[in-house]
This record gives sequence, C-alpha cells and structure tokens, in this order.
Amino acid sequence: MADDSSICIGGASGFWGDAALATPQLLAHEGLDYLVYDYLAEVTMSIMARARAADPAKGYATDFVSAAMAPNLGQIAAQGVKVISNAGGVNPLACAEALRSHIKAEGLSLRVAVVSGDDLLERASEFQDAREMFSGETLPPTDQLASINAYLGAFPIARALDAGADIVITGRCVDSAVTLGACIHAFGWTADDYDRLAQGSLAGHLLECGTQATGGNFTDWEQVVDTLPDAGYPLAQIDADGGFVIGKPKDTGGTVSVGSVGEQMLYEIGDPAAYLLPDVVCDFTAVTLEQLDGDRVAVSGARGRGAPDSYKVCATWADGYRAGQVWTMIGRDAQRKAQLFAQGVIQRSNRSLETAGLPPLSETSVEVLGVESHFGSGARSSTAREVDVKIAVKHPGARGVAEFLKEMIGLALTAPPGLAGFAGARPKPMPVVRLFSFLLPKEKLRVHIEVDREHLPYETPQTQLPTGRGDTPEPPVPDAVSDEELVAVSLESLAFGRSGDKGDKANIGVMARKPEFLPWIADRLTAKHVADCFAHFLRPDQDAPVERFYLPGSSALNFLLHDVLGGGGVASLRADPQGKAYAQLLLTEAVPVPRELAERHGLTLLQNPSE
Repeated sequence: MADDSSICIGGASGFWGDAALATPQLLAHEGLDYLVYDYLAEVTMSIMARARAADPAKGYATDFVSAAMAPNLGQIAAQGVKVISNAGGVNPLACAEALRSHIKAEGLSLRVAVVSGDDLLERASEFQDAREMFSGETLPPTDQLASINAYLGAFPIARALDAGADIVITGRCVDSAVTLGACIHAFGWTADDYDRLAQGSLAGHLLECGTQATGGNFTDWEQVVDTLPDAGYPLAQIDADGGFVIGKPKDTGGTVSVGSVGEQMLYEIGDPAAYLLPDVVCDFTAVTLEQLDGDRVAVSGARGRGAPDSYKVCATWADGYRAGQVWTMIGRDAQRKAQLFAQGVIQRSNRSLETAGLPPLSETSVEVLGVESHFGSGARSSTAREVDVKIAVKHPGARGVAEFLKEMIGLALTAPPGLAGFAGARPKPMPVVRLFSFLLPKEKLRVHIEVDREHLPYETPQTQLPTGRGDTPEPPVPDAVSDEELVAVSLESLAFGRSGDKGDKANIGVMARKPEFLPWIADRLTAKHVADCFAHFLRPDQDAPVERFYLPGSSALNFLLHDVLGGGGVASLRADPQGKAYAQLLLTEAVPVPRELAERHGLTLLQNPSE
C-alpha cells in the first residue's frame, strides 16, 4: 500500500462481459492498491444457477479467471495489488479453485479467500411465507425457483483481507461492497462509522459500472465519442476520512467531469436520502462534486443513517417462456403495414394454439421503431418509409412460444409488401425469469469466510437501526420566480440525465448544469408531469406512479417510476426493458425559463416546443 492515509482503487468491471483490457490498463497506473470487479445482476444469478445445475464446476464468471486474472497474475503479485470480485456468482468455491490452479501453474503464492453464505436456495422451504418487498405477493413454489441470494456487505471482505488474502472472491454482495471492503480494511473503519461507510459506498457506487463514470452513456456524448474506444476505467483515490477523488489513467479516452460523475451517482437509486445497503443507509442529498485539474472530480458530503438489521434477498423464478423477433418494413405507410403484419401474426398464433388445445398467448408486445413510439404522446413524427417492428410474446409453455415462432415465419409470405428480415436461425423459446425480493433478519444468515481453504471465524457486526428520513422533511426546491418573459429551451440544455432499473422500477436522475437552472427544471418536472410523459409505459391503475426527490448538494432531482418496465429484465417484452433510454426521452422536454437567463447562458430557444 502506497500510503496508509490514502488508497487507490480501480474499477475494472461493470458487468459480466465487460472488456478484459481494463485490468492491464489499471495495473499500469502508478500507485494502484486495489482492483475491484462487479459482475452480478439479478438475472445473471439465474443464468449462473442454470450453469451450475448442468455442471457442478460452473456457476461463476469464468472470464474473471481466464481473461482478467490469468494473463495478469504475475503483475498483480509483483505490484502487491489486492483484488476483490463478486465473480463467484452462485459457485464462489469453484471460482476460487479455478483461480488457484492458475496461481499454482505460475508458481505464485497469492492467497485466495472466499466469502459465501449468500446462497439460500437449499433453504427455500423456510421462506414460503416471505412477502415480496414491493407487491406483497408470496414466494413462488420451490420447483419454480432458480436462485435465492442475500446481498451481503463489505465487512466479511475486510475480514478476509485482514487475514492476509490477496484475492477475495464473493458470491452475491451489493455492488459497492467490493470497494467499501477495501476501505474498511485499509483504514480500520468500524460498523458505526456511518458517514465514512456512506462515503466509501458512494465511491463503490461510482466505480461499479466501469466506464459509465468516465464518459460512457454520457449526456454530452459528442465531447467524448471519438475517444470512447480507448476510454479509461475509473479510479478512486480515497482518504481515511472518506473523502475521495474520481479519476482515470492518463492517456486514456473518455472524460471525468462533474457531469459524468454526477450522472453515475444518480444511476439506479431510489430515495437518495435513504439508499439502503447492508452496512449503512446512505444519504446522498448533500453530496457535492468539485471539478479539479484535468480528469479529476472531488466527492464529499455523503452521510450515514445507521444500518439495517436485515439483508435484502433476491430470488429469481421461472414464469413461462418468451420469444420475439425484429422485422423491417419498407415503403409507403410502413408503420401501418408493420402493425397489420404484427396483428396478423398474433391472431394466427392464437388460432393455432386453440387448435392444438393450448391456452392463448399470455402477453404480447408490438413496438414499431422508427416513428418515435417510445415517446408516447410526445412523439413528433409518425411517418416513415422504413420502420422496424418488434413482435414478442409470452406463453406458459415452450411449445406455445414455438407455435408463435412457426406462425410468424409462416406468415412472412402473406405480409403486406416491403417486409424484410435479417437471415439467420429462427429464435427459440427462452425462459421468463422474474424477480422476488424480500428481507431476511441478519441473525438468520451465517456468513462463511475461508482463506486458502481454511475457515475464518466471523461474526456479523451489531448495528444501529437506520433512521431513514425520520422526521427530517425534504428541503424545499427554490421557487422559480421571475417577472420576465419566459421562453422555452430543452431540458438537455439545462441538465444532465441518466436512467436505469431496479426490477420493475426505473429511475431518472436529472442534474442541473448550473444551480440557477434547478428551480426552472423543478417547476416543469413535477412528479405528475413526468408521469404524463411516461403514461404509455405506466400501469393506468397506479395512484402515485412517480416519486420525486431533491438533492440540494448536487442541484439534482431523482424520479422513481413504479411498475413501468413491463416486469423488467428478461421478464419484459419491451425493446427497452431496463429503462436505459428513459433519461433521453425526458431530456427532450421543453422547459420555460426567463429570457435573460437563456440569453446570458447562450441557450438555444425552441421556436415551437410542441414539435
């Protein structure tokens, strides 16, 4: 370690399948102390569970071993860099054994630790009375369950590092825990250092999606798009008091700016004053971002509000099958022809199912892409001479989906003129995987830690219950007051935006480019207005489909949209099942601002905001 009062952590993976180039790029950064890797999402766990069922030696992120570690073990050992990864998935012991084989083959003495205990599938019968956190439903039958995993925290990781581990592999833990665990080990933070734990968790949250903090998915993409093929992976220089700076290796592409870092802070959170993690309930509302020289942003102001007494547990379960295909329709009235073709496919499929004695399709989705269908009532164009039409369905059985696929292909010659499709294999029925989340008291789960196959005693820290928001009201947004003429500008000219998903919910974070823009943004973007913008995706029976939260420290708003993704993940038939483009939809909104404000900042006026 370069300095006991400061550590440097590199975020080398944001998902299972991220680029292998991150590891050597970050190892080349002078002063690197830790490499952290995040591979897991809810659906990933079900994929890994199926892999383990087919082969007891599988069920983990194999490319962590073969692509990230194996070619770089010598350099990792030479530099004394510690590695922390949740690549273990549902089989962390097998992941560790595969890695130890490579270490032994190279004659190295790196010690590998495993943190487990999160996998609860064998205890499924104990949870039959569990209630889903959001819907209140009961757990599906045991034979439908693919995985059940608790989200563990950072203290077991720190314990393994304390015992001399060089590489720590976990099963399911919260994404930010791989970073926070390094901080706890390096600085000796305790379970009641809530503000420091919140800052370390925020650092982890900024690292966990890799290049999304360094220019990927950035609102101002034109500034960085030419350099993104060589984008730098994020670095966090973290001090013992929890303050940190986000940067990237020198001579790499992308950018680290208040905008890119702020967008990632808002990514996939709900109430920013009560962001629940196993080790701490974080309050990000007062976080401030300061641009330093070059590609460096200082981050401070996260606060901790105690820690939960329960783990969040996520189960994935099979709920029938799905399939779909995208076709292209070309020529006059392309949209209408595409819709008629899709209707014909669905009608013929249901007739075929009836003849076969099977139930009808349980859900269908037809999306015509190319005529702004994602914008709903805000669409500005409904005519095109070529469109893509996505037709997708669900059915309780694989045979039912297979009937749909057969009829869809068979109807191609009976379609209106102009139908085209990319030649290739016919799609196959795929399982629909749904998410079921519930809480499990911490005392009902035993965390296991082993270092080089030797068990390490561990007790879960006793924590103070969180206060959440408690009686502290959300601070008011400054009023938008002016006697001047108001003119319309685009939201994108006033703010950065980033959106993402959690199950069937989506969030849209909107951060003002300048604090003086925030009152006008907030005046326009009420919860009701945002709900109106996404009414075509929201369930019509919801009383409060959208919540709005205010972050005064960063002059930002966060919108949480409930039940908006058609089930989310692979349970959804949507073209955007994870809400990744929702921010882009919202950024096209027109916002009235005083003419003087627009002119002072050189903002382009919208001549006809409705178009």
